[in-house]
Amino acid sequence: MQYKWWHDKIVYQIYPKSFMDSNGDGIGDLRGIIEKLDYLKELGIDIIWLSPVYQSPFVDQGYDISDYYRIAEEFGTMEEFDELLWEVKKRGMYLIMDLVVNHCSDQHEFFQRALEDPDGEYADYFYFVKGKDGGAPSNYRSYFGGSAWEKIPGSDKYYLHFFAKEQPDWNWENEKTRRYIYDMINWWLDKGVAGFRVDAIINIKKDTRFPSYEPDGADGLVHCTKMVESVDGVGAFLEEMKRETFARKDAFTVGEVFNMKEDELREFIGEDGHFSSMFDFCAEEFCTGEHGWYDAREITLPAWKQAVFRSQMETEGIGFKSNIIENHDEPRGFSRFLPKHLQNDNGAKALGTVNILLKGIPFIYQGQEIGMRNCPMESIEEYDDISTKDQYQVALDAGLTEEQALLVCREHSRDNARTPMQWSAQANAGFTTGTPWLKIHPDYIHINVEKQEKEDDSILHYYQKLIALRKHPAWKEIFVYGKTVPVYEESDCLFAYERVLGNESIQVVANFGICEAQIERKSEILLSNLSNVQQEEQSRGSSMALLPGQVLVWK
Repeated sequence: MQYKWWHDKIVYQIYPKSFMDSNGDGIGDLRGIIEKLDYLKELGIDIIWLSPVYQSPFVDQGYDISDYYRIAEEFGTMEEFDELLWEVKKRGMYLIMDLVVNHCSDQHEFFQRALEDPDGEYADYFYFVKGKDGGAPSNYRSYFGGSAWEKIPGSDKYYLHFFAKEQPDWNWENEKTRRYIYDMINWWLDKGVAGFRVDAIINIKKDTRFPSYEPDGADGLVHCTKMVESVDGVGAFLEEMKRETFARKDAFTVGEVFNMKEDELREFIGEDGHFSSMFDFCAEEFCTGEHGWYDAREITLPAWKQAVFRSQMETEGIGFKSNIIENHDEPRGFSRFLPKHLQNDNGAKALGTVNILLKGIPFIYQGQEIGMRNCPMESIEEYDDISTKDQYQVALDAGLTEEQALLVCREHSRDNARTPMQWSAQANAGFTTGTPWLKIHPDYIHINVEKQEKEDDSILHYYQKLIALRKHPAWKEIFVYGKTVPVYEESDCLFAYERVLGNESIQVVANFGICEAQIERKSEILLSNLSNVQQEEQSRGSSMALLPGQVLVWK
């Protein structure tokens, strides 16, 4: 495998609106990020992924972009962005942007021009399609619920939007559209960003016949991904985009890829793949049930680790996936993956260990490193997320009570990860001196960065040690390039594997059960959350007892 500069890097995702507010308006900003760069450097971060900071009406929290060349006023100015970029590079780190090119905002200049003349040049930058039988062109349901088609006022045409109606999809079949997008990407690369996280990218290929399918719900609609899964040819677009943009600068790119066909993994992340990496969404099967959040199945350790190991095995010899516990579109991993009896500091350390030491690119989401958890909203009105409000209604329509539907949102909402970062026990968690845009978790008094910086055995300090271990010159090659070999697979309480490279191996084992588990002793402990006394006691004999929440990394 040819060495790439990003192979051994650790990535940290910043959700700018909730990271750090420097001016007291209740919204995080670029200046706030600059203020916290030394914190990220000390944590051990190499690459910062910045969720969208472009100009936007914020219907979908910045994923509806009205101008790709401007910074949203809420976040600051382009001059402040340039300063951020310079400060990141000064610390030996890299900055990657969020690339949202399946759709834009309905406030984008091109879409406004298209609405003015639905038969004109700019209409072809989007999907403007005549209706059928007095209704929409086909029966697609958008990701956020309801028809994926919106009637154009004063016309017999509709426009396509896979997400909110305020997010029209770009027409990638139009060469002018693609050139506009490539020029924009190159503008940011020339500015000095190191790459992109590529949003919802497989959706860019459409079957322009827009056939209807058998409905999958009582609304007579079918999820828009049905068409995505049925059409071929997205690879041609992705290769052209790579050739015209990313390859020019050896950029690091990580794709948000769903609905990929079984035999396409090598095309996406192989040696000459479309992207450097793609997120490992193997746990997504636990997020949504047949009808929505409300009937999602419970996560069990055997099912979860089986999904992880299956993903690790299918990637071996092909490339690198990017491993996540949580991100801005997921609930907190602490609340999602840990059983109730392990929702504590030891559980958070065990969860971070088994994820970050897998093969692949580790991604850490803001607050994960201090064990932030799902926020208990008191009513649906406290949520901001458009998807949460849709799923709340889906649950009500399915017969759940308001209380039951709210509990579903507490477990699955994207806003769980979007509550402001908990920096201190001061008012508003030290995030802002104003009124925060979204509710702050009430546990910030006890769970915050300032407190954990002072505690030697905190989750934060453990993450620093965990990242340092992965980067240690003696073990880095194993953690970056070694195979993942499952061990103790038959155990219902142990999540364990070995990282193997040549004749060397390191074992990672964590007890997620409610009882102690016997494991075979290794010779040298590299990292654990055991006390010094426990480590000394466990260094004797041929086996040892691992208590619930305890983790060992040893060789």
